[in-house]
Amino acid sequence: MNPHRRRSALALALLFALSGCGPTQTSPVASGSATGSPSVGVSPGPSSTAEPVAGSSPSAPASPTRTPKPGNVKDVDWYTSRLPVFGPLPEPEPVDVDHGPESPVWKKVPTDQNVAFLTIDDGALRHPMALPLLKASGVRVTLFLTINYVQKYPDYFKALQAAGAVIENHTFTHTDLRGKSVAFQHHEICDAADRLGQIFGRRPTLFRPPFGDYDDNTLKIAHSCGQKVVLYWSETVDKGIVRYQIADHRILPGHIVLMHFRPAYGDDFLAALTRMKASGVQPALLEDYIKGACDDSCNE
Repeated sequence: MNPHRRRSALALALLFALSGCGPTQTSPVASGSATGSPSVGVSPGPSSTAEPVAGSSPSAPASPTRTPKPGNVKDVDWYTSRLPVFGPLPEPEPVDVDHGPESPVWKKVPTDQNVAFLTIDDGALRHPMALPLLKASGVRVTLFLTINYVQKYPDYFKALQAAGAVIENHTFTHTDLRGKSVAFQHHEICDAADRLGQIFGRRPTLFRPPFGDYDDNTLKIAHSCGQKVVLYWSETVDKGIVRYQIADHRILPGHIVLMHFRPAYGDDFLAALTRMKASGVQPALLEDYIKGACDDSCNE
């Protein structure tokens, strides 16, 4: 190429470069586009685009913080406003269980009265809504507590006791008792009952084995140290869902409902009482239906 044409070509290329024409260049993807993500520290407006911050790498945008509407806040007021109201309870008809060398195992209470029983296990977690919901509901519940979980937090459970809960026995360490030695089970059942009595001023008379597991020794040892009935359950509640052990998905007279001190405590407590109401039964105190299970300390 002669010098004149070479100089013309260079001048033309320079003109294209200055005017933005020429070969297509790769540019950063705009924030919020279908093929890219906004960069750290960039909050573009609804119709704006943003360049990545120098030295940063693309990442997902932080979720905006929104203030929920008051009607959607599931606080104590939200739950208490939805608690069902029950009428007066019938006069209890307690069952005599003091016969034989073993404590009987009940999955339900043998009664024809339209009552059911709400029980709460463990005590490993201590939900802050438990006390206000118990007070607001006006119902009586039974707590099966494990020594190792509760002995460092007696005031929490004493407050529930003062609000109408009755404390019963759920072993020392929450271990599976089935197949364990007599000495081991004696400690887990009898020594736990003694210790619960020392802490809460009333020695338990009812026992629930962890996981529902027991053997013949469990029933004999429980009877020998004053645990009148070994309790199982008819329904369980978790994450606000009632799970049934019978095809007829209703809480029937005499049924025992089991829940725990879990993060979804408010949902579980509300679900249990709501299903009782819908099933036509009222929440009653378990100890009132077992002869000799409760002295005056249960009603203080």
